Amino acid sequence: MHLNKRILILTQWFEPEPVLKGMVFARALVERGYEVEVVTGFPNYPVGRLYPGYTMSLIKRERIDGVEVTRLPLYPSHDRSPIRRALTYLTFAASGGVYCLFFAKTPDVVYVYSLPTMGVVASVLKRLRGAPFIYDIQDVWPDSLQATGMMRSKPMVNAIAAVLRWVYRQAGAIVVQSGGFRRTLVERGVPESKVEVIHNWCDEVTLNRPSPANSVQFPVRDGFRILFAGNMGKAQGLDAVIDAAGLAQIRASHIQFVFVGAGLDVDRLKALARDRSLRNVVFLPRVEMDQVGALLADADALLVHLRPDPLFTITIPSKIQAYLAMGKPILIAVPGDATSLVREAGCGIEAASGDPESIASAAIQLASLRPAELADMGRRARDYYRTQLAIDVGVTKFVAAFERVAAAHA
Repeated sequence: MHLNKRILILTQWFEPEPVLKGMVFARALVERGYEVEVVTGFPNYPVGRLYPGYTMSLIKRERIDGVEVTRLPLYPSHDRSPIRRALTYLTFAASGGVYCLFFAKTPDVVYVYSLPTMGVVASVLKRLRGAPFIYDIQDVWPDSLQATGMMRSKPMVNAIAAVLRWVYRQAGAIVVQSGGFRRTLVERGVPESKVEVIHNWCDEVTLNRPSPANSVQFPVRDGFRILFAGNMGKAQGLDAVIDAAGLAQIRASHIQFVFVGAGLDVDRLKALARDRSLRNVVFLPRVEMDQVGALLADADALLVHLRPDPLFTITIPSKIQAYLAMGKPILIAVPGDATSLVREAGCGIEAASGDPESIASAAIQLASLRPAELADMGRRARDYYRTQLAIDVGVTKFVAAFERVAAAHA
């Protein structure tokens, strides 16, 4: 692909929302000479309310660091209601589809981030305007809907699966975050040549940026501090971690569990810790990315946990990349590909997902290591990220994929 080719990024979520392939990705493409337009919604994730400074309208255009950002209306919601969640996806698919079909400049390649609804829009765009697309899958649908309890209707699950098979056929290439995702798609009939593993990265610049003066401070100064950062919902299954904290309070009271973030389960988890009189559990509110790095750096170890589910054995939670980049030991309680990555990096202690006894034992084992051993784990984490997962590594792979897809469609 030559310089000045146009890429349209189609994503329901974009900055200031927390998103993996957001401005960092778009800016990196601009720096490599591409014209980039991002078509996205008005920011409301993960709380389901519009961010301050935004008012819903038919269209809002911004230009940020050379990136054209076009915001379109949607129904903002992120609660437990499957109907309201579906309305969020479908309303943005409608507004995004109308804009892309009738008003957007025709791109050389469309990059679709994650949602099947965006895959449908891109498929229609390909058929009607001849724009090929790359589909980046962060969650395997409809499996993830079933795993999180958002979808129980078998006919609906089958219908979504059928739509996705059509989207996969239309895509010029499919990018997945793990080898397990790739195996799953191939087992479902997607040609191996169409599926490429490109691991996620993190926002390295923002994570390492000095925190604002009024930023949230790490609340615990003494003991061994284990931090969980990110969404707290059904998929994370953090009841087991609260139970593990109860065991640790008895056996190793110097271990502190700190949770920072938002999600549907936050209030319930707080009540659970309060009812059990856990003095070693602290909750912090969700903070912006430019404050997360300081919190991660201040912790002694970082926690990753997903509840036991076959789907999560092929999932690599996005927080792992940030944890590795910050050079911290990791307590990993996610079976499968995520644990394999941490094991390969040599930077963590493994625990069984959903098993409080195993999680507590792993926490105690980490807390018993000498400072030099913990520092070695952190160094190995940072080195692995730089050589295997950094944004420059990932963007180079994406650019090659864009070139292939554009050339095949020419």
